[in-house]
Amino acid sequence: MSSKENDPHHIVIVGGGAGGLELATRLGDRLARKGKARVTLIDRARSHLWKPLLHEIAAGSMDASRHEVDYLAQAHWHHFRFRFGEMIGLDRAKREIYLAATFDDEGEEITPKRSFSYDTLVIAVGSTTNDFGTPGVQDYAISLETPELAANFNRRIVNACFRAHTQAEPIRPGQLHVAIIGAGATGTELSAELHHTTRAVVAYGLDKIDPAKDLRITLIEGAGRILPALPERVSNATALLLEALAVEIKTNAKVTSVSAEGVHLASGELVKSDLVIWAAGVKGPDVLRELDGLESTPNNQLNVSPTLQTTIDPNIFAIGDCASCPQPGSDRPVPPRAQAAHQQASHMFAQIKRRLEGKPLTPYVYKDFGSLVSLGQYSTVGSLMGFVIGKNMLIEGYFAMAMYRSLYKMHQIAVHGVAKTCADTLAQLITRRSQPRVKLH
Repeated sequence: MSSKENDPHHIVIVGGGAGGLELATRLGDRLARKGKARVTLIDRARSHLWKPLLHEIAAGSMDASRHEVDYLAQAHWHHFRFRFGEMIGLDRAKREIYLAATFDDEGEEITPKRSFSYDTLVIAVGSTTNDFGTPGVQDYAISLETPELAANFNRRIVNACFRAHTQAEPIRPGQLHVAIIGAGATGTELSAELHHTTRAVVAYGLDKIDPAKDLRITLIEGAGRILPALPERVSNATALLLEALAVEIKTNAKVTSVSAEGVHLASGELVKSDLVIWAAGVKGPDVLRELDGLESTPNNQLNVSPTLQTTIDPNIFAIGDCASCPQPGSDRPVPPRAQAAHQQASHMFAQIKRRLEGKPLTPYVYKDFGSLVSLGQYSTVGSLMGFVIGKNMLIEGYFAMAMYRSLYKMHQIAVHGVAKTCADTLAQLITRRSQPRVKLH
């Protein structure tokens, strides 16, 4: 039944991350285009960037503007509506969501507070940084939560290199040191990218800086090894590659605070650093904690059933990082990975079709195709699951790199189609030959 008797079924998707944008695009092309449903995508940003790329934006090895998807244009091309705003509340009885007002940099209102009715609501708002209440993180560390924050860190590190090159006094300890807190995929990949890009910046003529002496990267992890959520073989192989790049790895290192001096550890050690990245944990946005009675985890994720419906309201679904989805035969929920968001978006499309046809919904089953960690130009390491040879397989080098890049290409194809993805890839290969290999502004 529609929210208005004569209108098509209204599907509202809150969150334009990997899963949300793929779902909106597919629903627009397959259903809204034919008048079988209305589809509205809501996001607090006006453009989309695939989140696994943020470490490359931060390191300066990728220009965000070349990979952003404008929501308004995407909606126009694919027959759904985009509305700008951040969800701040929900009324399940009225089937309405509420958006906060938005403002520009000068404080002038762009859009007022408003509400949208729905027949089916899909919450796909992703995750935010979890600093676990660690003192000083908010003031002295940067998270890679959004493209803006990633670009801000890139400007800071380029500015730090210019500052060090032009100052009269010697470069002091910690001035060009980067401390990365959290050795999951983001922190580990960032450490390798930064090793390359910081040296590339210096090579463009900042000859007062000695890369071997002045540039230092420290990767800090509270667990006993880096990449603790991935197979140990992947962790060990990655650690060897990072050590060869002179990335300092500190494991079993609990961070007690961050200050202007650097990172303070429980052991009493101070890791001196002017540039600190926090990549140690994620949680659901705070708005999910008390969203009109929907059940959530202590980590602010919405509890969902295997059909991806929230446990309290069958008209509301959740996918991606913001959903705590059970895995059959496991006491752990589906992990917050890009491949899971991609799979859930595809499953959600089929679910909505069944819902419109009055058919029973089917459970989502997570398929783990393995884990890959990109170390930039140096290597890619990962494991593929047993769909090839019947057991897990450790892979490295060019094959692993191709598999890693294919994940992004799958996302691009889901959003743009094959033809546009191929054309964009070719254009990027051509323009890359006439531009610096690292972002310098």
